Amino acid sequence: MAAPNSNTLSAITWPTKFLPGTTDNFVSNEVIAKNLSASQIWALLSDISKWESYYKNCTQITPPKSDHSPSLRKGDNFSFSTFGFPPLDSTVQESVAPGDGPGQPGRLAWTAAQGDLVIYHAWLVEDLEGGRVRILTQESQIGEPFVEMSEAKPNKMLLGHQDWLDGLVKAARGQSIGATNLGSVGAWERS
Repeated sequence: MAAPNSNTLSAITWPTKFLPGTTDNFVSNEVIAKNLSASQIWALLSDISKWESYYKNCTQITPPKSDHSPSLRKGDNFSFSTFGFPPLDSTVQESVAPGDGPGQPGRLAWTAAQGDLVIYHAWLVEDLEGGRVRILTQESQIGEPFVEMSEAKPNKMLLGHQDWLDGLVKAARGQSIGATNLGSVGAWERS
């Protein structure tokens, strides 16, 4: 957690199994945007029913079956399809809404699995001084297809996650998505 009035940024908390640099693929994307708050971003990110409105690389969303659905909470099970994979069974490992002001980041993380493929996808959303918000997403992946993805050029996982970040910022500003990184390289995305 970052201390208020400091230049220290928060970091993802990693389970040992998914420690970056020990898995078959790891991607990290970040954006810092002005005139937005962590709570604005959190409202879009934690509500799985809104994902398709700003991220063209996800489909077949099945929200959690709970009283607070579709907002993601620790222990929730959900699924969605992305990067051409069939829907991935996912379980929320961490869900902490951001506090007011710098030093109290929002954290969302889930594991996803399908056969021998295992993923840990984590998000950090935090207010910074000067009316800025930082959005960090990192994913650590285990499985043979991810070895190939890590070596592919362009890196579609990196591009797709940047689209997710860009879409969050645009949606929070009330803007349309428009062109995407994945679309620019001819990768599949929902129209």
